[in-house]
Amino acid sequence: MVTAIVAAAGKGRRFGGGANKVLTPLAGRTVLHWSIACLERCPDIDALVVVTGAEDLEPVRRIAEPFSKLHAVCEGGAERYESVWNALQRVPAGTTIAAVHDGARPLASPELVSRVVAAAREHGAALPATPVSDTLKRSGDGQATLETVDRSTLYAVQTPQAFHYELLVDAYRRAREDGTPGTDDASFVERLGHLVRLVPGDRNNLKITLAEDLRMAEGLMGGRSIRTGFGYDVHPLVAGRPLFLGGVQLEHPDGLGLDGHSDADVLLHALCDALLGAAAMGDIGEHFPNTDPRYRGVSSLLLLSAVGEKLRDLGWEVANVDAMLLAERPKIRAHVEEMRSRIAEALQVSPGQVSVKATTNERLGFEGREEGIAAHAVATIQAAA
Repeated sequence: MVTAIVAAAGKGRRFGGGANKVLTPLAGRTVLHWSIACLERCPDIDALVVVTGAEDLEPVRRIAEPFSKLHAVCEGGAERYESVWNALQRVPAGTTIAAVHDGARPLASPELVSRVVAAAREHGAALPATPVSDTLKRSGDGQATLETVDRSTLYAVQTPQAFHYELLVDAYRRAREDGTPGTDDASFVERLGHLVRLVPGDRNNLKITLAEDLRMAEGLMGGRSIRTGFGYDVHPLVAGRPLFLGGVQLEHPDGLGLDGHSDADVLLHALCDALLGAAAMGDIGEHFPNTDPRYRGVSSLLLLSAVGEKLRDLGWEVANVDAMLLAERPKIRAHVEEMRSRIAEALQVSPGQVSVKATTNERLGFEGREEGIAAHAVATIQAAA
């Protein structure tokens, strides 16, 4: 099992303002969200442990909980090495590889994480690094140069850094006994005499250290175009039909169901239209026409899953969806969590990215007269990282 530890306890004194920089907004989310999202998407990561300061536990927990791989959010210490040590005590049983990633590195890629994990499996310890390309000068006072430094053997180190779990625990135990801090996880492992394998890093994998780094990150994420779409659907209520809403079969008090070519799930149809609209891909009728016998009686969860696949094929990923049902009966609230779960599974996202709500129409209009049920939906998609 590979567990990733996300270090999110730093105050970022150079960042300014005194607040935790990983909670700063970036491209519509937070810096921490993007750092966790990379690890969530990486197929080589099995579990996540996020460590942060006591004062930030609740906001960090709110950010982390929607991710399906989350194992724990725990409290850190005064120094980074104390925080990582605390997190190492909270990893799930069976962890063989521990990867430590800075919560302030929102632009790492799943491919980079996989390369580092693979190298750690083979060599025991690995980290991503890039050769230093700038000319380096040494200065005694920051105002005048003393010498030019040979950069031919120098590398800029990034995260995630990955290690055999027991090796990293031994390294941190020694560091705590010595009371000597290090600049990164690898520095503790090096003190044990263990070599750390260098893996080609990614120059876009910058660490948010200064406020100006946010602007650079925003620019690098500029390719992650964000689009929003709107969807609406309505079907009449009739006798002799099952009632499907949000992928869940419900019982109408009068035994009614929605009429349509497929299972007539208005909520999922509205979501399909919102997602297709966001990507400027037309509407559900173009992709799944009601004249095609293949879609007669089909589960709308399959249609929603197909829409998600079409989006991914075009380089889009779902950021979030929000749907509103308009129905007098049946009551929806008890079924919302199951609806969110099924929608999330169909779209290959976390339930935290899915919102489902319902309201009556106060006995007004066709919904109020219970002639039919309607749904509105909004979807936000973004270019895949």
